[in-house]
Amino acid sequence: QVQLVESGGGLVQAGGSLRLSCAASGISIRMFRMEWYRQAPGKQREWVAAIPSGGDTDYADSVKGRFTISRENAKNSVYLQMNSLKPEDTAVYYCSALGFGSRHWGQGTQVTVSS
Repeated sequence: QVQLVESGGGLVQAGGSLRLSCAASGISIRMFRMEWYRQAPGKQREWVAAIPSGGDTDYADSVKGRFTISRENAKNSVYLQMNSLKPEDTAVYYCSALGFGSRHWGQGTQVTVSS
């Protein structure tokens, strides 16, 4: 059974930083494209960042230069370092693993940025 468990969310003031973690079990993330998505209240889920099993990272324009996605295959984990946070970054953040014709999701972690 595949499980993705996010952690590290919380309440932070604008300009602050948070580091989200996603711990995977049931899959080996080294073979998956790992991504972060987010969903703000009343809005559709949107893609934030991706790190393929090989190749360059990619980011949504709204977070480019502020967020950094990384992976640690030995720990079967993916991270999202978020700096210079803005109130519009407030959302539930989801980890996702894409590969072998399937997409898996975590349960999400809440990030709230106060102004």
